[in-house]
Amino acid sequence: MRSLIAIFYIFFSCNIFADVPVERFSRITTDNMSVEQKKYFNELMSGPIADTGSAAAKKGSNSLGAPFNIWLRSPNLAQKLRAVSEQIRFNSSLPLKLNEFAILITAQKWSSPYEWYAHQRLALKAELNPATIDQLALGVRPKGMTTEESAIYDFVTELHETKQVSNTNFMRIKALFGEQGVVDLIAVTGYYVLVAMALNVNRTPLPEGAIYVINPPPETQ
Repeated sequence: MRSLIAIFYIFFSCNIFADVPVERFSRITTDNMSVEQKKYFNELMSGPIADTGSAAAKKGSNSLGAPFNIWLRSPNLAQKLRAVSEQIRFNSSLPLKLNEFAILITAQKWSSPYEWYAHQRLALKAELNPATIDQLALGVRPKGMTTEESAIYDFVTELHETKQVSNTNFMRIKALFGEQGVVDLIAVTGYYVLVAMALNVNRTPLPEGAIYVINPPPETQ
């Protein structure tokens, strides 16, 4: 009888814990960081990303969340990505609202729930229409977009789906934002594909209590 109870307990426990998301890249605390890793940690935490209220770069914490914790495994690359990220996020020629819109489109196309979670808040703060965000989450073309939002949506969506952009959508962005705007839009889209890849490979869960607006890809073994 005791053997049966033990077997049942092991089976039941395994099934419970199988449903608990576990990140593949465990957090590295400052006590266990190399000199290069700690340099990246300190510069990230003293920079503009930590000022956004990011749950992954929380001031006072002794570790980083994804994707920054993932980049730590390659600290020299991490430093380069930090510089690229800060340029794309805080020094783009595109208006902040449209930059965040492009990120959300990418998160939806890549089924990256953590990327969506992190940037939905920032898109709302930048005054992107909540109805636009809700429709995008459903995978449909949002109604009621502005001229600029429509151009961003069509360019980024076409780039994701066809791996190129038509003359019509290219010229719309160029007319609105110039050639620098075209390049900055390509850059934010491409960078957040990289981020989505890292988050999905890591199987990054949402913080406790957060609601999954979009679902992650089906897991493979």
